[in-house]
Amino acid sequence: MKLVLLPGLDGTGELFSEFAGALSANCEVTTVQYPSDRSLPYAELESFIRDICPISDPFVLLAESYSVPVAITYASAKPANLKGLVLCAGFATSPVGGWRRFLASFFAPVLFHVPIPRLAARYWLVGVDAPPALVASVRAAIGSVKPHVLAERLRTILTCDVRDEVGRIEVPTLYIRAKRDRLVSASCAEELARINPRIAVATLEGPHLLLQRQSRSAAGIVLEFVRSRCAS
Repeated sequence: MKLVLLPGLDGTGELFSEFAGALSANCEVTTVQYPSDRSLPYAELESFIRDICPISDPFVLLAESYSVPVAITYASAKPANLKGLVLCAGFATSPVGGWRRFLASFFAPVLFHVPIPRLAARYWLVGVDAPPALVASVRAAIGSVKPHVLAERLRTILTCDVRDEVGRIEVPTLYIRAKRDRLVSASCAEELARINPRIAVATLEGPHLLLQRQSRSAAGIVLEFVRSRCAS
């Protein structure tokens, strides 16, 4: 079975290296990379993904964080040979509400013009006990993308709403939740499962970038899901 990986906010796909390595002995893995010099609206991003996905062969689509809404929309259209969907630390609507969403939108244009501080990367993304090498990799991946692109992607997150599409997903779907996620609360997983009861939820101990901190454990969960739910 082929597995297509859609990256988080950085869009580089570089942060999947260890996770993809844990998967590759058991399936063929394709990591999608988004343009680093421009931000595509979710509608255009869906078209971008459609051109990449191997519709001539059975495959499973895995989306992390920022990519979850576009993966939901893509899956709801029932593309040929899509056998399963894995959503990690994602959302159907903005995970930030009220005054926090207003502040995030207001500061988006300047938020990424300075390198993300190490403490912020640890607190929000990889955990306070993350290895220095992982912190450096995350900062490098985010820093390699144009600030205005990251700002536009953040605005896209803050205004997204694909709840209607969630209900139209028919393929087996697994949501992997990070127990110590400081960006996406448990309510996001609960909302998805409430809209579509066929969505299974698995919880792993770890921060928002769960696939990076718990690469082997997450890979094991994904491979078991593919074997047990997506083989037909």
